[in-house]
Amino acid sequence: MSISFTVGPHRIRFAGKTDVGRVRAQNEDSLLVPSEMALAVVSDGMGGHAAGDVASRITVETIDEHYRKTVASMSTPRTFPLRLPRIALERARMETAIKLANARIFEAAAADPAKKNMGCTVDAVYFFQGQMVVGHVGDSRVYRVRDRRIEMVTEDHSLFNDWMRMKNLTPDDEVNFPLKNVVVRALGLHDQVQVDVLQEHYRVGDVFLMCSDGLCGMIKDSLILELILKYDRLDSCCSKLIDAANEAGGNDNITALIIRVEKL
Repeated sequence: MSISFTVGPHRIRFAGKTDVGRVRAQNEDSLLVPSEMALAVVSDGMGGHAAGDVASRITVETIDEHYRKTVASMSTPRTFPLRLPRIALERARMETAIKLANARIFEAAAADPAKKNMGCTVDAVYFFQGQMVVGHVGDSRVYRVRDRRIEMVTEDHSLFNDWMRMKNLTPDDEVNFPLKNVVVRALGLHDQVQVDVLQEHYRVGDVFLMCSDGLCGMIKDSLILELILKYDRLDSCCSKLIDAANEAGGNDNITALIIRVEKL
């Protein structure tokens, strides 16, 4: 099943699915497939950290709660004596929601020794007036498929990505890099967190994929693109992407959330 929302002259359609994979005993991923507004969230509880599932759940619930509570204020924003543009308000709204989630995770971990060092990644997207705001921390990803091409909207906050930028790694170095799963930025590990807030202008036909690294870490971008182009039903496409990650080994929890921009 998918759900859609009218946003200006467009229909934004969402579908999502999460799976434990073939190796892990517990699913630490959480996702928000929207029910009231064009907001979607994917969060990956960090492997090796206590209570990763708790951290990801807090993140999804906090962002959803913050957006529900601020609906009225966004329709009549109090910006006196300045009148800020809507995009500035939406960027601040996204950053605040994610920082609030970080604070709640950090406080929950401090209050319970069993949850010490719990953390998670997050990608959140919100659609309004022809634009999409993306909030990003960690190595979960947002992709855009347009004109039969796929590209990443986000940039991984990972040790591997840092090395890729700073070092001239050979293809063999990339394949054999020993610390690919180490993130350098995540929610809950410190009382403050830096949030990447991006904005994209979307258009009819765009497809966006939000996923945990249990998907993009197991299958190539070329296969992701092939499956998105092949399966028109968003829920079926999510299932096929997860099946492909499991067939490749299913070494981690797998979450896929697909969004398509359609004509009304």
